[in-house]
Amino acid sequence: MTDHTKQVVRNDDKNRYEVLLDGELAGFAAYTPRGDQVVFTHTEIDGAFAGKGLGKVLAAGALDDVVARELVIVPVCPFIAGFVRKNEQYDGHVKWPE
Repeated sequence: MTDHTKQVVRNDDKNRYEVLLDGELAGFAAYTPRGDQVVFTHTEIDGAFAGKGLGKVLAAGALDDVVARELVIVPVCPFIAGFVRKNEQYDGHVKWPE
């Protein structure tokens, strides 16, 4: 079994977090910055990379970055919302959309 390098990077030019597998773009989580809030709108993993757990890697990396920058997570995207609900460490950093 080969270990793959998984990396999450923030791409401010495209307003998204990107997950890379061995340096290749595998998916992204789009967001809209709104003051001290980061509104997550859409998450997508390329079908060629499905089943590798990259969605969870992407969500954790993106949310950890938002928390580290002392911003507020607004999970509009259903995938990000589900991830937040399953990971209580984000509870104090979330504003649920109305």
